[in-house]
Amino acid sequence: MSNQITQWYDDFNARLWRDDLRKLRFWRRASIVVVRLLVVLTRQLIRGQLNLRAMSLVYTTLLSIVPLLAVSFSVLKGFGVHNQVEPLLLNFLAPLGPKGEELTNSIIGFVENVRVGVLGSLGLLFLLYTVVSLIQKVESSFNYVWQVERLRGLAQRFSNYLSVILIGPVLVFSALGLTATAMDNSLVQQLMSVEPFGYLIVLFGKLVPYLLVIAAFTFIYLFIPNTRVNIAPALVGGLVAGVLWQSSGWAFAAFIASSSKYAAIYSGFAILILLLIWLYLNWLILLLGAQVAFYVQYPQYMTRQPVQLRLSNRLRERLALQIMFMVADHHIHRREPWTSEQLVHHLGLPMQPVHHVLQLMVDSGFLAETSDLPPAYLPTRDVESITLAELYDVVRTAGENRFLTLKSLPHQRQVEQAMTSMQQAVKTEFGERTLKALVENHDSAPKGLK
Repeated sequence: MSNQITQWYDDFNARLWRDDLRKLRFWRRASIVVVRLLVVLTRQLIRGQLNLRAMSLVYTTLLSIVPLLAVSFSVLKGFGVHNQVEPLLLNFLAPLGPKGEELTNSIIGFVENVRVGVLGSLGLLFLLYTVVSLIQKVESSFNYVWQVERLRGLAQRFSNYLSVILIGPVLVFSALGLTATAMDNSLVQQLMSVEPFGYLIVLFGKLVPYLLVIAAFTFIYLFIPNTRVNIAPALVGGLVAGVLWQSSGWAFAAFIASSSKYAAIYSGFAILILLLIWLYLNWLILLLGAQVAFYVQYPQYMTRQPVQLRLSNRLRERLALQIMFMVADHHIHRREPWTSEQLVHHLGLPMQPVHHVLQLMVDSGFLAETSDLPPAYLPTRDVESITLAELYDVVRTAGENRFLTLKSLPHQRQVEQAMTSMQQAVKTEFGERTLKALVENHDSAPKGLK
């Protein structure tokens, strides 16, 4: 039986990945893409990284939910819509059943008890830190999905996080308020008495929660990752996550209705355990939507086997020289400097290896980031003073530290001679050639060789 299942699985995989999508008709291509997407998403869940990050976000949410609502409450109070916080929180916790209302009242009670004068400066700083740490952890999780290994700069983080904390709640409640006002408009009420407009308006009213959630998720996918996300992939990810989020609420409410045994086993802790499960499910859906957006923007990652992004020594050397050449070429000819996104697009490579090499060049003192958003890259030294042998040596020694050096290896005379001969050959071949000479040689080459 197990052999038959294995055989069936191998046949399914072979058929799924053998077709070249560019040669297929639209509907067949779309259906295969959807199935492939489901396969790679399942593989991501089995690997467990998304699950671990969702669990981590649950813990951070428990710490920051009261401070976050307190900050949002203070901002919304200035706009006179702070009373809408409780209905929104109640709607979020509605799948928890009757206990959801009790939990909402408790959280709102905690929020109303937060007083800046009582907290003091240290308490206020801790309150803001817990709020910022939640957004930072969300960004870190999204960066993992988008294979970006570093967070934004401190100044950029401060401005962006404040925008999310202060402006986000205002936009959400403005959208809710506009929707409610439009539904109560006298013209809309008159149209509801005329068919088929009445049916369409009722249908639109049922779709509004989905549309608002999809819009919110799309905004998050565009804004939070520390990379450029195109609108179409973000919208697809928001659509998938929004539908899953709204649908999971119904499924979880049905689960709660049939989970009386949990109360008997865990007693008063049952509501806390169910809250943790609900938060985990929400964060997992959010991260799955981000993963969908990533695969839509970079379909080349939807492969039969997980993509391994380890650069060989040869590729690392070539990529470092290629990037330095491109940066120097734009610098010498006074063109706009390259950003990391432009380099990734031009080179046709995944983001992670390009970012690795860029960071290596920055750490080695060859490149510097501008203060623009997104940052661009400029040479820190005159390109006439940067030799190719120097670049090659930096790339070869990347990753060495005081624990891993040539000195830590046993010395064998024959091996030492071979290594010395190779280094001498590189120096002889490169000579004193500089980065500027490499660019000028490109400029003087025949068009067919450029």
